[in-house]
Amino acid sequence: MNLSRLILSLLCGALALSAAEASKKTAKYQPQPWGPWVEADFPFFSSILDARRDGLGKNNLTPRGLIIKLPNDCWACFDTDLLRVSAVWRGKGVSDKALAPGSYLDPSRKTLGGQFPAPQPEGKLWLGHAIIPGWQLGAKVDQVDPRSPAPSPAEVGRGPIPTSLGRFQSVELVGKDVVLTYRVADATIRELWKTSEHEGQVVIERHLSLSAHAKDLLLVVGARHQGPSQELETGVTVSGPAELAPDDDFFAVKVPANAAAAALCVALCDEHPAPSIAAVAIPTGPTTRRWKSSVTTKVALSSSKDTYVIDHVALPVDNPWKRAVRTGDIQFLKDGTAVVVTLDGDVWLARGLKEGSTKVTWRRFASGLHEPMTCAIRDEQIFVFDRNGIWRLLDTNGDGEADVHELFSNAFAQTADMREFPSTIRLAPKGEFVIGKGGQEATTIGKHNGSILRISADGQTSTLLGHGFRQPNLSVNPRTGLVVASDQQGQYVPSTPLHIVKDDQFYGFLSDKLPKEQYPAPIADPLTWIPHAVNASALSQVWLFDAKMGPLNDEMVQICFNKPDLLRVLWNHRGSRPQASVVSIASDFATPPLNGSVNPADGQLYIAGFQIAGWGNTLTTLTGIERVRHTGAPLLIPREIVPTDRGVLLRFEVPLDPAKATDPDNYSFATWHYKRAYTYGSAQYKADGKTGNDWLTASSAVLSLDGKSVFVGVPGLKPVEQLRIGWALSSADGKEMRQN
Repeated sequence: MNLSRLILSLLCGALALSAAEASKKTAKYQPQPWGPWVEADFPFFSSILDARRDGLGKNNLTPRGLIIKLPNDCWACFDTDLLRVSAVWRGKGVSDKALAPGSYLDPSRKTLGGQFPAPQPEGKLWLGHAIIPGWQLGAKVDQVDPRSPAPSPAEVGRGPIPTSLGRFQSVELVGKDVVLTYRVADATIRELWKTSEHEGQVVIERHLSLSAHAKDLLLVVGARHQGPSQELETGVTVSGPAELAPDDDFFAVKVPANAAAAALCVALCDEHPAPSIAAVAIPTGPTTRRWKSSVTTKVALSSSKDTYVIDHVALPVDNPWKRAVRTGDIQFLKDGTAVVVTLDGDVWLARGLKEGSTKVTWRRFASGLHEPMTCAIRDEQIFVFDRNGIWRLLDTNGDGEADVHELFSNAFAQTADMREFPSTIRLAPKGEFVIGKGGQEATTIGKHNGSILRISADGQTSTLLGHGFRQPNLSVNPRTGLVVASDQQGQYVPSTPLHIVKDDQFYGFLSDKLPKEQYPAPIADPLTWIPHAVNASALSQVWLFDAKMGPLNDEMVQICFNKPDLLRVLWNHRGSRPQASVVSIASDFATPPLNGSVNPADGQLYIAGFQIAGWGNTLTTLTGIERVRHTGAPLLIPREIVPTDRGVLLRFEVPLDPAKATDPDNYSFATWHYKRAYTYGSAQYKADGKTGNDWLTASSAVLSLDGKSVFVGVPGLKPVEQLRIGWALSSADGKEMRQN
C-alpha cells in the first residue's frame, strides 16, 4: 500500500464522519410519547433542589434530595447528607431543570454546566432550611455546618455529616407510602409523611418513630421567615414526648433522652396555626407488587459473517406505564438475568438473554433513583450508583421488585453541578467498589468532582485513587484489581486518553475556577491516546473474563461512544512501563454505547447506552442494548503491537500471506504529539512543533516462522505521544486484512 493511498483513505474517513455529523445536526426529534416523568402512583423521586428564597434559610441548595410526593399537591425534600427537610411546599412539584426530566420529552434538551439553573420547588414554599444538620445534639440550634469545607468554601455539597452525628440508612416502600430510616447519634428514626385537612386548611404531617436513646436530641424543623417578607409564617406544632424550643431563627423541637421508644408528630399548616395531631404507628413490612405486568421483546440476530457481529435487543418501550427506557448500563446475575439501569431512575430486570433465544421478558424492579447511569452486582445483590450515592436495592419479600433502597454509601461528596455525573461503578476483588465522578465545574470547586474513588467493602469510607479527570469512565480487572479509565477530550484533555489509575495521581484536568494551566502535581502519562479522528469520545472498558468471545477471552475492550465502536486494547508490558495500542473489533452499532458486561448465560458481551441528542454521537438512535456475539470466524486484527527503537512488531491471530507481509510498502507509520492547554482538545504536532504528522517509511519486513508475526523495520522511530500504524495485508488463505 503506497503512501498516497493511505492519505486518501484517511481523508475519506474524515469526509464520511463529517457527513454523518451533518445529518445528525439536521435530524429533528419528535416529542416523545411518554407519560409524565414524575409518575402519579410512585411516592418519591430524587433531585437536586434549589430553594434559595429570601427569608427562608440561607443558601438552601440540596444536591442530594429525596422528593416525597404527598396528597393535596404537597411535597417535601429530604436531604440525605444533612438529615434535614430542606423544603416543604404546595404546588406542582419540581421544575424540570435537571438532565433526566428536562430531556425526557425533548431528547435534544441538554443542561448547562454549573449549578444554575437548578430544579426549584414549583409552588408556595411553606418551610425552608439552612445548610446545617436537621437533627442535632443539645438544646440550642448550632448554625455551623460540621462537615469539612470543599476547596470552594461556598460549596454546600460537602458529603454526609460525621458518622458520630448520624447517617441516612434507607427508603422503604410500604403500601402507597414511603418510610425513611436514618440514625441520629444512638437513636434510630423512622419517618412517614402524610397530609390531612383541618378546618378547611391542608395540614402536612411528619410522623417520627424514635428508638430508645441516651442523648437529648434537637430536631431543626425549618427556618423562620427573616427579612422584609410580608408572608405569614407557617404554623408548627408537635405532639408526643417533645416540645418546641424557643428560637428566633428556626422552628426546633426538643426531644429528651428516653429509655423507651417514642412517637412524635410535627404538623405544618400554611399561614394558619397547625393542629396538634397524634403520632401514628410507622408501618412496616414489604409492599405488594407495584408493576404487575411484564413486557416481552425480541432479539434481532445479525446475518453478518464477521468474526464479531452485533445483535439488537429490543427495549420494553411499549409498556403499560408509558415509561421511557433510556439505558445506561447492563450487568448480570449468575443465572443470566440482566439488570438494566436507566437515566430516569428506573431499574429493569430482563430474562431470556441466552444463546439461541430471541425472546426477552422484562419487569420493572425499582424507581426513584437520581439520574443513575451505572450499576454493579455483588453477591447477587444489585448496587446502583446515582447522584445521591450508592444504593443497595433489596427485594425483601421475593416478589421481584425492590421494596427497600438501602443507602450503602454516601461517603463522598456530591455537588449540584449538572455535569458531576455518576459515571461508573465497578466491583473490585475484595468486595470494594470503584466509582468515577464527572469533573466539569462551572460554579464552585467541589471535593470529589473529577475523581475516581475506592469505596470500602462496608461502604463506610472512600479513598481517592486519582483526581484531575474531566469525565472519567472506568473498569476494574476483577482478578487483579487494576483500575483503568478513559477521559473525555476537551479543555486540558488533548485527546482521549486511557489511564492506569492509582496512588491518587493527578490526570491533568483543571476546573474553570482555577488559574489556567497551573497544575498542582505532575500529570500521569496515559497508556495510550485515542486520536480524535478515531473516536472523539471513549467511554468505559470491559474485561472479558469467563466469556465465550474467542480470541478476546480474558482481554480488555474499550467502548467508544462518539462513533460507536469496540476497540481491542493491546497491552505492551515489554518496556519500562505499561503501554497500549487499540484496534477496532466491531463498529456496526445501531445504538449509542455506554457500558456493558459479559452475560454468564451465553458468554457474550452486552452493551447498553443512551444519548442526549447533540452531545457527541453520530447516530440518531437515542438508546438501546446490543449484543456483541462471536461467530467463530477468524479474527484478522493484531493480538500484539510492540514499538521499539528499530521498528514495530505486529503479531496476528492467523498466518499471513508471505508476499504481502514482507513488502515494506504495505505498511505506513505516522507520528505526532499533543499540547495540553486550557483550550479545547489539541491539534497534532510534528517533532519540530509545527502542526501535522511526521511520516516514516518502512525499510524492511521480516515474517516469523509460524507466519503470524512480522517485524517492520522503521528507521528514525523515536519516542512520541502518538504512533499510528497502517497495513494492507492478507491472511494466508486470502482474506483481506486492512486497518489504519
